[in-house]
Amino acid sequence: MWKFLLRLFKKKSHPNEQDTMKKFLIVGLGNIGEAYANTRHNIGFRILDHFASQENIAFETKKLGDTATYKLKGRTFVFLKPSTYMNLSGKAVVYWLTKENIPLENLLVITDDLNLSFGSIRVKTKGSDGGHNGLKDIQAKLNTTNYNRFRFGISDAFNKGQQIDYVLGEWTDEENEKLKERLDKSIELIKSFGLAGINITMNTFNGK
Repeated sequence: MWKFLLRLFKKKSHPNEQDTMKKFLIVGLGNIGEAYANTRHNIGFRILDHFASQENIAFETKKLGDTATYKLKGRTFVFLKPSTYMNLSGKAVVYWLTKENIPLENLLVITDDLNLSFGSIRVKTKGSDGGHNGLKDIQAKLNTTNYNRFRFGISDAFNKGQQIDYVLGEWTDEENEKLKERLDKSIELIKSFGLAGINITMNTFNGK
């Protein structure tokens, strides 16, 4: 693990360094199985599935997750939907960063956020896990809070003591109707991350 972390933070000086910097790992968090497919907690999976559908690319089941590759203007995006269940997401993230030789700054994790209103977008380069078990495990496995995350608002429209049921509940018909535009916006955000960089992406999409 420590050798891996040193590789992430140490500047590389090899012939393929430029190619490495043009490769990105986009991780959508969620739980596997049909029972979770349309739940709020699975927005990470849903965004990547929508991207794949729009760009006609297919996921394959591989070690620790389903993956797909998308190329755009000299950039390579590796999409990952971990099969470890939410609470162990970090294991899959570390494995695929290492396997694809992707630097930590080129990681983007997509997750749901109770503290944001429905459909709101917030991109950050660091921060706490906010009580989110998927982020908590990623933070523990990477041993840092300094990684890019794309938080998608699911709101906190639940009564006291019903948080788990709400997060693992399905979108309402009204929410599903509004999701299409938000999913399209999420595709634009992911492309921007690879093409324009994290700072421009934050300025362009945060709060939109």
